[in-house]
Amino acid sequence: MAAREPIANVDIAWLRMDRPSNLMQIVGFMLFDGKLDWQRLRRSVECRLLRHRRFRQRAVADRDGWHWADDPDFDLDNHLHRAVLPEPAGKVELEHFVADLASQPLNPDRPLWEFTLVDTALGGQALALRIHHSIADGIALVGVILSLTDATPAGPGSELPPPAWGGGEPAAEDFFWRLFWQPMADAMLASVRFSTDVWGRYLALAVNPLQVIDYARAGAGVASEIARLATLPDDSRTRFKGRPGAVKRVAWGEPISLPEVKAVGRVLGCSVNDMLLSAVAGALRDYLAERGDPVADVEIRALVPVNLRRPEDAGSLGNRFGLVALELPVGEENPLARLYATRERMDRLKGSYQAAVTLALLGAVGMAPKFLQEQVLDLLANKATAVMTNVPGPQVPRYLAGARLRRPLFWVPQSGNIGMGVSILSYDGKVQFGLVTDRNLVPDPERIVERFAAEFDKLLLLVLMEPWDRLADPAAVEAAIKGGS
Repeated sequence: MAAREPIANVDIAWLRMDRPSNLMQIVGFMLFDGKLDWQRLRRSVECRLLRHRRFRQRAVADRDGWHWADDPDFDLDNHLHRAVLPEPAGKVELEHFVADLASQPLNPDRPLWEFTLVDTALGGQALALRIHHSIADGIALVGVILSLTDATPAGPGSELPPPAWGGGEPAAEDFFWRLFWQPMADAMLASVRFSTDVWGRYLALAVNPLQVIDYARAGAGVASEIARLATLPDDSRTRFKGRPGAVKRVAWGEPISLPEVKAVGRVLGCSVNDMLLSAVAGALRDYLAERGDPVADVEIRALVPVNLRRPEDAGSLGNRFGLVALELPVGEENPLARLYATRERMDRLKGSYQAAVTLALLGAVGMAPKFLQEQVLDLLANKATAVMTNVPGPQVPRYLAGARLRRPLFWVPQSGNIGMGVSILSYDGKVQFGLVTDRNLVPDPERIVERFAAEFDKLLLLVLMEPWDRLADPAAVEAAIKGGS
């Protein structure tokens, strides 16, 4: 009999969240310089990915509930493919290819992942990835995928050990996990987690996720957070909001310098996350204005994942993140005022229980009947316009099967009737942007994503041109610019 293990309640919630209009799969795309060695790629997948039993298991349901069960007919050829795209296979053709992948469900009778290698006209090959969100969250999957890579083009080559398929998750001391996670874990946790205060509050609830719905035991803070989530008003009605269809559009923009973002942030007293979220708000505003839509007082709510992994969780799969609902000040024209408003709103969320509550809520609805799960999650999703996530990656080049990874990209899935996902990933000193939209709502996401860098440039120019003591007052800066001083 095939080995099996129960699926965690939070992961069940993500597994059952699939809809034809919004599939719960994380789609990635890795652009390389040159060609990958196909046999080395297969060997890396066999030895480094498949040592995680989850990638050889199917999700099955029976009267005992949901389980991960070993696939008795597992064949790597069902998951690792080659594809030929219409020439010239440039950026537009690749975006259409990824959009098609994002619109196609994974085969539920097999392990829920798939890699496809394609030739491009961009100087090298690309590897497209699809992994169901029930397997792991973005932080874990970045670790999984980048653990396939090497620090040099040569890599270990034929010295890779044979696949270890006997156990469960790799031990914390596993060589390939240490290769990636040891230098990265501290930076990743520090850059994504809100604060030690939020983390401490989460740990107090994590022992028993259901206690968050017990007002007396969880306390007034948790109770008020649940009430706030349940009574969130609708955000502004824009062309971004509506009932999505099954056809997606994806785009990616030019990367921006991470050291520059950090330097500007230090001058303005804002985090990298504040800077990037503000740039997204400005890009959305500019897109709406270009189309003649009203932008005054527009507020667009984004669901932002918050990493709730402990250091000892590094290298493990599953989903360990909560969500916070952030109102983006799209209606604010002044880029400095927009940045400071974003920072203020993020700071308010830092002291809240919201991330812990949503993680516990996902665990609770994962045990509930599916129709009840859909009602609860739709209540939250219908209050938002977008999902936005920021995941840090390694800041040195990595290599896969002999080829240098030039640009890693990914697109976050959306739940319910949310029709837009913004994904931010830092790698090798650059910040990469990805955007996925519903074709019926936003057929040209490239017109939005190309504005992200321009919005950051506005802040960079202000830091370079204005006296730094004036930058704390957006109105003074605006007046000085209009007055020519």
